[in-house]
Amino acid sequence: MADFTAHPTAVIDDGAKIGAGTKIWHFSHVMGPSRIGPDCVLGQNVFVARNVSIGRNVKIQNNVSVYEGVVLEDDVFCGPSMVFTNVFNPRSFVSRKDEYRETLVRKGATIGANATVVCGVTVGRYAMVGAGSVVTRDVPEFALVHGCPARWRGWVCRCGEKLALSDGRAVCERCGGEYELSGEVLRESGGS
Repeated sequence: MADFTAHPTAVIDDGAKIGAGTKIWHFSHVMGPSRIGPDCVLGQNVFVARNVSIGRNVKIQNNVSVYEGVVLEDDVFCGPSMVFTNVFNPRSFVSRKDEYRETLVRKGATIGANATVVCGVTVGRYAMVGAGSVVTRDVPEFALVHGCPARWRGWVCRCGEKLALSDGRAVCERCGGEYELSGEVLRESGGS
């Protein structure tokens, strides 16, 4: 008996490795060999392609396709109908399967509903991509980006709250996390 739960309409191919406590909902398809960690939730109509790696406690909302070349680390949130790509210049009549570009979504990052992440970028740890954004370049850790194309708009705490920096430092009003800006990099400090 499997240690995960899948709705009867879900299709799980041979070779897929799925961690304990993971839930896979209606009309989803997980291809093998892909790897999904424990305690994940794949909403309705989620597609996971061959060779995809998904970490622990990842939440993928309805209507998301995670294509080959995408890596989702632990605690990532993918909002409803957000889009990943894996080929930069697709043509239906030109096979480019040997040109897939890796997209890496680091631990704790959030990608909002209907956002698009163009292949070949890294979304940094605990970054937040606003709904409807188009990500065309790397997103720094703890950065808040949104727009088309997505641009840096501020910083967010590990808990997701927007941070107000003063003299290169910030303390989250919600959780008390402490942060320090070094050049263009925000790092946790103190009690985080």
